Amino acid sequence: MGVATTLNNVFNIHDGDLWWCTGDIGWITGHSFLLYGPLLLGTTTLVYEGAPDYPNPGAWWNVVEKYGVTKLYTAPTAIRHLMRFGSKYPSLYNLSSLKILGTVGEPINPEAWMWFYKNVGKEKCPIMDTWWQTETGMHMISPLPIAPLKPGSATRALPGVDADVVDDEGNPVPVGKGGLLVIKKPWPSMFRTLYNDEEKFINTYWKEVPGCVYTAGDIARKDKDGYFWIQGRSDDVLKIAGHRIGTSEVESAFVSHPAVVEAAVIGKSDPIKGEVIKAFVILKEGYQLKTQLIEDLSRHVRYELGPVAVLGQITQVDSLPKTRSGKIMRRVLRARDRGEDVGDISTLEE
Repeated sequence: MGVATTLNNVFNIHDGDLWWCTGDIGWITGHSFLLYGPLLLGTTTLVYEGAPDYPNPGAWWNVVEKYGVTKLYTAPTAIRHLMRFGSKYPSLYNLSSLKILGTVGEPINPEAWMWFYKNVGKEKCPIMDTWWQTETGMHMISPLPIAPLKPGSATRALPGVDADVVDDEGNPVPVGKGGLLVIKKPWPSMFRTLYNDEEKFINTYWKEVPGCVYTAGDIARKDKDGYFWIQGRSDDVLKIAGHRIGTSEVESAFVSHPAVVEAAVIGKSDPIKGEVIKAFVILKEGYQLKTQLIEDLSRHVRYELGPVAVLGQITQVDSLPKTRSGKIMRRVLRARDRGEDVGDISTLEE
């Protein structure tokens, strides 16, 4: 069981399908889910080189129409990027060949999920929001095509995967509370070591939580139906007045405002609260970050998350530092904000 098997289980690939994964070829979602997995299944896979908005924001939808793509697998950050151009461009093309949509790379906020579902899938294509890692070698938490969906949730662990959300001592946390995402027993495609770093493999992944469980390094919560909601990386947690809050939760709150298409947040030192939120936002066309909008965004985020979401500063930007796989590099934002060395940024796309 591995890339090919989980592709087939989650995306229900058959002869006659045309699979398109938009991941960069240097990322595991590129080489393994774009080339090796589909070819092992005997399906046809499409390889595309180019930006999603060049020569215009309809570039991807033109590819779908021209070649009859049936299964489209992409990143939430790409969806949010294309959202800024509205529904005009998807409506210009015939996307009726699409059967299933997929997302990967980071948590997808409900607003992006719904935009993708309505404007690209035309409300007929289920969205397979997949959680996994390079280290796991396969999808771990994901819907099956027949699963009831909730916008923003990766639903449940796949059959044979024993996932849970626990505290620092390995105890399951209450429903709705955030905790550490762990895998509680081995799985077929698990990695067995790190190249030239056996010590890190053991101590980082297997000893952070008591009980010899695999610690993914992500924060998540489970709802009353047992659905997983990925909240972000455990090292991307803000601590405001003693309360822990995930960066992805704050970013999702920003994006749920009609003026914001994409956001990234970092913690900024505060003598009273310990940390406050500094946000970098990309606005939709026609909006400017003026006093009234700043006040509206502050109220909106506090309404969505509660009084703990204390905003210190909001900055409008044209782009965010991302890897080619679409993940926002918050460490780069933090380093730039503090005037520190940003380190290796050779993998950045923007």
